[in-house]
Amino acid sequence: MTGIYFSGTGNTKFCVDKFLKEYDGSKNSFSIEDCKALERIKNDNKIVIGYPVQYSNIPKILRDYIVSNRYIWKGKNIFIIVTMGLFSGDGAGMLARLLKNYGAIIVGGLHLKMPDSICDERALKRSFKNNKRIVVKAAEKICKSVRNIKNGEPPQEGLGIVYHLAGLFGQRLYFLGKTQKYTDKLKINSLKCIGCGLCERLCPMGNIIVKNGIAVSSDKCTMCYRCISKCPKQAITLLGKKVIEQNDVSRYL
Repeated sequence: MTGIYFSGTGNTKFCVDKFLKEYDGSKNSFSIEDCKALERIKNDNKIVIGYPVQYSNIPKILRDYIVSNRYIWKGKNIFIIVTMGLFSGDGAGMLARLLKNYGAIIVGGLHLKMPDSICDERALKRSFKNNKRIVVKAAEKICKSVRNIKNGEPPQEGLGIVYHLAGLFGQRLYFLGKTQKYTDKLKINSLKCIGCGLCERLCPMGNIIVKNGIAVSSDKCTMCYRCISKCPKQAITLLGKKVIEQNDVSRYL
């Protein structure tokens, strides 16, 4: 089995890696940014795809990846993993419906609560101890799901009409514009920025460049929060006005 993921602060990468380890002991996971990913998908009929849900929807960067490579999914048996801070609705279902359009066979879906990665909002912030507990519970849920898959009963979280309605009316209708296009709302405080270039190197969209010693952003942010979680001066924000807590899953492992 091959694992494909898009990950911001490492939550989804951890979950896909854990799934593969439990499934067949392999380490065949690749970010969609990795040039090797497409070749691995071509050569494997069993795929697990993971991503962090955004407003019960697919991150724009992943949607574009699926659509741009639409001919590669036909006949692939795909299991979907979605990570979330609290609520996902039909996060897995959104990707499942898109992949089915291109001939994929959806095996199942799994929703995993993970530490909140929205660094500049107070909502869903938890203690270090609670976040460690959340990661442990996610790992346990992954192990149980793999056992169920091997017993012919893959979980179907996020799939079906009930999940669809929960995602639609729970979040998506109210925040549809947030995920239909890339955003230009990323803000970089020029007084705090030291021009280290870390954000430029981390950005999967090439949305940030350092110009005259100061980082500046454009209009193609995919809301992954990598730059915000790693900025040494907490100079970057997106949804909120200041950084509340920087986060990275490695803190809880």
